[in-house]
Amino acid sequence: MRACVLHAARDLRIEDRPEAPLGPHDVRLRVRAGGICGSDLHYFFHGRIGDFVIREPLVPGHEFSGEVAETGAEVSRVRPGQRVCVNPGRNCGHCPRCREGRPNLCENVFFMGSASKFPHMQGGFAEHATVRDTQCFPVSDSLPFEEMAFAEPLSVALHAAARAGNLMGRRVLVTGAGPIGQLVMLAARRGGAAFLAMTDMMDAPLAAARRMGADETFNVGAGTGALLDAAGAMGGYDVVFEASGASAGLNAALMAVRAGGIVVQVGSLPGGETPVMANRIMAREIDLRGAFRFGDVFGDAVTCLEKRLIDIRPLLTGRFPIEQASEAFAAARDREKHLKVVIAF
Repeated sequence: MRACVLHAARDLRIEDRPEAPLGPHDVRLRVRAGGICGSDLHYFFHGRIGDFVIREPLVPGHEFSGEVAETGAEVSRVRPGQRVCVNPGRNCGHCPRCREGRPNLCENVFFMGSASKFPHMQGGFAEHATVRDTQCFPVSDSLPFEEMAFAEPLSVALHAAARAGNLMGRRVLVTGAGPIGQLVMLAARRGGAAFLAMTDMMDAPLAAARRMGADETFNVGAGTGALLDAAGAMGGYDVVFEASGASAGLNAALMAVRAGGIVVQVGSLPGGETPVMANRIMAREIDLRGAFRFGDVFGDAVTCLEKRLIDIRPLLTGRFPIEQASEAFAAARDREKHLKVVIAF
């Protein structure tokens, strides 16, 4: 099978790779669509994301969908020919975090397309992928593969919204209008948020946010000082979701949230130390919460997609065949033109 393989920063090759053996509970998929995530972009352009560094050839991709090609002897959850959304994570079910109902914090997690462990956990940007049957969520034939690939990022957004708690009637700000930020906005609206604002450094994604229902947007592209000034002026939000992955974004969130409010860190911050206005957390009793990947919400995300309870179609802005995978990564980085770019297999 052909696969997209990252050897180092900006070194992506289309290579032939052998099929993985099929175990009794395994499912072999014909991958049809894979969405390029922000973490994939970091791996492609920098060879790392945060503290996770590529140390061996890595097949990226954890946002993908396909159809069942073959099943192991003991698989009954899916059958050949079915369309499935794929949960890229497998938790052990036995460690303390799994037992307390937080599978995304599993101490033995397997998460596809990640360099967080060595050997790396290979991803789904290939013509075929072999996964466990429990990772497969069947959908009807009416849902396009490209939309099915949104199940994973939508799960991230639903989990972030759940980490914030009750959003009914809340004033909410999202910093960072990339795909995850936009999905968080949609998830917050579904959770009952009464007012939604968004910041970004570029006009195009903010315009997209307004089209999808943002009540107010702020361009903070004049630099960190302008960002903090704007955050001070915007102060009074009940909940702020930090989805930019920038230190300045986190500090802006701490400035913009009301006393006693909640900040949810969704974006992946740079590796190493991050300067944070920590005294503000103390003096205003701000709850700072992390949102890492997602818990048991993948099935909910699939339902939202299939029933169009959350309409992600405006986010899909680019499609490229596998032969143009490098061009797809370059396009996905162009935030003036694109939100979510999908590779077709």
